[in-house]
Amino acid sequence: MISLDKLTKVFGHGPHATVVLEDLNFSVAEREIFAIVGPSGAGKSTLAQCINLLERPTSGSVIVNGENLSHLNEEQLRIARRRIGTIFQSDGLFSRRTAAQNVALPLEYLGATKGEAKHRVAELLERVGLSSRANHFPHELSGGQRQRVGIARALALRPSVLLADEATSGLDPESTASIVALLKELRDDLGLAILFITHEMDTVLKVADSVARLDHGHIVESGALVSLLRDPTSLLGQALRPTSTPAVLPAGKDQWQLVYANAHVPADWLSTLSLTVGSPISLLGASIETINGAVVGQATIGLNATDDSTIINAALDLGLVAERISEQRPLLAPAPVLEIVA
Repeated sequence: MISLDKLTKVFGHGPHATVVLEDLNFSVAEREIFAIVGPSGAGKSTLAQCINLLERPTSGSVIVNGENLSHLNEEQLRIARRRIGTIFQSDGLFSRRTAAQNVALPLEYLGATKGEAKHRVAELLERVGLSSRANHFPHELSGGQRQRVGIARALALRPSVLLADEATSGLDPESTASIVALLKELRDDLGLAILFITHEMDTVLKVADSVARLDHGHIVESGALVSLLRDPTSLLGQALRPTSTPAVLPAGKDQWQLVYANAHVPADWLSTLSLTVGSPISLLGASIETINGAVVGQATIGLNATDDSTIINAALDLGLVAERISEQRPLLAPAPVLEIVA
């Protein structure tokens, strides 16, 4: 596992000092994928560099499997970095090396024999489904295949932690889905702790177990993905929650937004709610998904004017949180835009 304890990074000194990260605390457990999202300038890139110690934290700790890497000297750190495999946004492959030769690079630096390296490379390429592409150069591979080579290389030294820094950025949807599926498989089979830094909210929904939002160097919200999606007060949950474009509201009806708040929302909630409030309900839009085995989402409805407490309480009984949508704002408020850090 990997844990950050009061990690702080300051660039510069005195009156010119800039605090980029301040007192960050979170842990990624074995067999967990923890996603970090945040607006431009939040500090995600610096966070990635501090985690693999390419940038030394100003204070605080990066702890991997109980050992504080922040206090190691350079020689000790070179050894400790083997526990953290890094997958880069651009695959970072050497153009004049074949797929197999790229995967072998960390093993060569470590001093593995040719026989040991050959065996390990073959094992890794089979693991990522590229045994038949071992002797292909990067320009002969698709974007998704190149990223798979990058993943194989990140696994070469048998790390316990994977740092995926925008690993699916720029890939087409099919390649993104295959990389997500591979990371989840590796998490389960190898017991990896994976820190997944991304600006792609759809990808977070598909890959993450937990999520944190980084803003101006602080973790402003975090939690299990499903819990955030079921919390109607969560800004991060709002940004992550699947949405749809509602239909036009029929004349004479009020607008309400309903959020799935727990695991016990019945499939026939719409008809049950209509019977309870004694009014026909128009379903204007809905987006319901199964995330990590749990049903989450939201719906927008229209119904004849009724006492607010009646609809709110009736919805709560069904596991839904209801909020009237005023005429002054859209049916579904736009989610906050979370962008990549340059």
